Amino acid sequence: MRTWHEMRRFPLAVQLLLVNQLGVNVGFYLLIPYLATHLGQNLGMSAAVVGVVLGVRNLSQQGLFIIGGSAADRLGARGVIIAGCALRTVGFALFALGDGLPVLLAASVLSGLAGALFNPAVRAYLAQEAGERKAEAFALFNVFATTGALIGPLLGSALLLVDFRTSALTAAGIFAVLTIAQALVLPAREVEPSGSGVLGDWREVLGNRAFLAFALAMVGMFTLENQLYLLLPDGARQATGWDGAAGIVFLVGTVANLALQLRITRSLKSRGSRAGWTAVGLAVMGLAFLPPALVAGTGPAGWLDAIPVLLGALLLYLGVMVASPFVMELIPRFGRPELTGTYFGIFYVVSGIAAAVGNAVVGWAMDAGESGGRAWLPWMCCALFGLASAGGVAWLQRRGALPANPAAAAPVRDEERSNA
Repeated sequence: MRTWHEMRRFPLAVQLLLVNQLGVNVGFYLLIPYLATHLGQNLGMSAAVVGVVLGVRNLSQQGLFIIGGSAADRLGARGVIIAGCALRTVGFALFALGDGLPVLLAASVLSGLAGALFNPAVRAYLAQEAGERKAEAFALFNVFATTGALIGPLLGSALLLVDFRTSALTAAGIFAVLTIAQALVLPAREVEPSGSGVLGDWREVLGNRAFLAFALAMVGMFTLENQLYLLLPDGARQATGWDGAAGIVFLVGTVANLALQLRITRSLKSRGSRAGWTAVGLAVMGLAFLPPALVAGTGPAGWLDAIPVLLGALLLYLGVMVASPFVMELIPRFGRPELTGTYFGIFYVVSGIAAAVGNAVVGWAMDAGESGGRAWLPWMCCALFGLASAGGVAWLQRRGALPANPAAAAPVRDEERSNA
């Protein structure tokens, strides 16, 4: 109820973007986690070809975030959001209708490009529409995204009992509905010219050393968030000997997110600095990997050994809840409002590349730990990533390189709330 009440205090456009993110994650996660199995088992493709198809999708998204961000600044975030959602509708439909490699590669490119378009555009639009209440808006955004990431795989598992094509068409249908809703509800906003060309905008953002240092410091957040889909589920399965234990990890996080995200953000935003709380959140994310390290490699021992893994998952989610809304609030405040989308786009490119390197290190640590009898190695590696990122943000804050807290927003009157 608290989440619903807080959501109602925002304009209709923000409310739609929150529901939109729920739908985006439901559609994405009901399909993508099962794509590799479909390509390998149903279509009989080799592991190398499967890797190419998945890699093309990831590269199309991560490498083109800067295009989506610039497009949002120059063409308006609304149109870019709608275009991105429409492209993902087509891309996911191709996954359902095509079995040949050219069609699958086209589907991967389109679905990746779609994410590159609407991810920075949605965040830019949300930051603009939320005004001085960006932290609360992004906290709600996190709640809806996390809920969608839980519902998606569960729905995908049920639909796979029919077949993969049904899952893909369902995902495409969700994105089609979202596209129509965005076109009907999102108001167009006048685009303020940046005063320079696209390359000039990029040079301005890339020349902002404090912003680039902050984006690199956030490698820990993105690397550790990815372990919700790799290391923590694997640890839960190994501790219990039950494949379904991975779902408990997501359930713990979603329940905690629904119950605590808004309370945490509203409590912390009035105490201390945004950058300081970002560093605290990153530190908590790093410390989350210490409890699972204590039981790593002990073999299936039942739910007793799963408790440290679930505790680690809960701490990781708590760290994300502390840091993420403030990170999203800080990004557009590094530069001019006319370049909000470009800042988000370049942030995701820089941090995405850094996180890819971080994930490669974690993968190496998992292999080395398994072969060398050091099952604790990947967990300690993740702990160091989190603590190093926390230290980096704290160092930038001490140097005065990060934006100061925004001025307090005026209280919302009752009649304004009722009209929101």
